[in-house]
Amino acid sequence: MFHTFMNVISLWALPVIIILILTVGLFKKVPLYETFTDGAKDGFHVAVNIIPYLVAIIVAISMLRASGIIEIASQILAPALNLFNVPADTIPVMIVRSLSGSAALGVFSDIAHTLGPDDYATKLAAIMVGSSETTFYVLAVYFGSVKISKLRYALIVGLIADFIGIVAAISVCNLMF
Repeated sequence: MFHTFMNVISLWALPVIIILILTVGLFKKVPLYETFTDGAKDGFHVAVNIIPYLVAIIVAISMLRASGIIEIASQILAPALNLFNVPADTIPVMIVRSLSGSAALGVFSDIAHTLGPDDYATKLAAIMVGSSETTFYVLAVYFGSVKISKLRYALIVGLIADFIGIVAAISVCNLMF
């Protein structure tokens, strides 16, 4: 019963929200098409403004992968993490996740393809990908798009949150699997 109810909500939530927004806009006599096109123009300008930040993130990830730093860090961290039942295969996910979601998904898909979907490392990597954020990407793209140059505590808090997400993923995986 609950499952059916949630399916109905998920099926109708977006259309209801769109219709509600359009109805309120018509009721308040907002020029809907002009407002929509103005928003689209602003979105295009934001997309153009964040291109340098995206290029910087892509170059940083490429440099880390090509230089072998990720593999070296994996070898250094593996003995300590084995104490907490963390396979060495998941270390690249921990390192790359803060930089880029697509790079983390690429590493995760390599783990899943190599080890299979039922392997402990695959399950742990999946939970890590879902429980941490792309901190550097968020700082570069979102802060860059609104021209915030002083990160203040955002970087520190983001990295602490990523660390907590990884620790939580390890804890949950150890409890469940």
